[in-house]
Amino acid sequence: MAAALKLISHKLCPYVQRAVIALTEKGVAFGRIDIDLADKPDWFLKISPLGKVPVLTVATATGEVALFESNVICEYIEETQPGPKLHPADALDRAQHRAWMEFGSAILSDLWGLETTTDAAIFEAKRQALVAKFARVEAALDAGPFFAGESFSLVDAVFAPIFRYFDVFDEFGDLHVFADTPKLRAWRAALPRRPSVKAAVGADYPTLLRAFLVRHNAYLLQRAA
Repeated sequence: MAAALKLISHKLCPYVQRAVIALTEKGVAFGRIDIDLADKPDWFLKISPLGKVPVLTVATATGEVALFESNVICEYIEETQPGPKLHPADALDRAQHRAWMEFGSAILSDLWGLETTTDAAIFEAKRQALVAKFARVEAALDAGPFFAGESFSLVDAVFAPIFRYFDVFDEFGDLHVFADTPKLRAWRAALPRRPSVKAAVGADYPTLLRAFLVRHNAYLLQRAA
């Protein structure tokens, strides 16, 4: 029988990783289809209004329903699937978590600029923006090991893919974005030990990310040369 949930994916997409982590934490079976975003299939464009991944298709009695936008998908998973809760029970705490998920998306926007620019000045501006944003996250962290302490949450699912970038970036030199954030460094170290975080990408992720940087002639590589 086909999986009731099917995730349309790209191997490098951090937003896809959020959904994979959430589904894995819940222990939910799902299918996964990786597509080439440089050559998007027609069937994908028909179900993705924004032409972006992830898209989660949900089998219903009348056919498949396609959900798009990663945070919407994660919220649907949280609300409908069994398994551990990934949001706090308290409404105010839950709202704060959702706000930090959005903040994670803002960090990813700066990361995109950092990894794709060929310009030294833009690279430094994005690096400084990341330093400032990570300082705000540091101030919000408590004892750990996760964002909300002992409980793994959707905020962790958002930030794990962010930190994964730096596992590759660090090969080309320290960007000094975590120098003054000891709690964030501990959080970063804890997340890859989580089975759901490990399972969110394939073993070829570092190779694919390096190739992506080369294709974009990224200043990050020039800086390391």
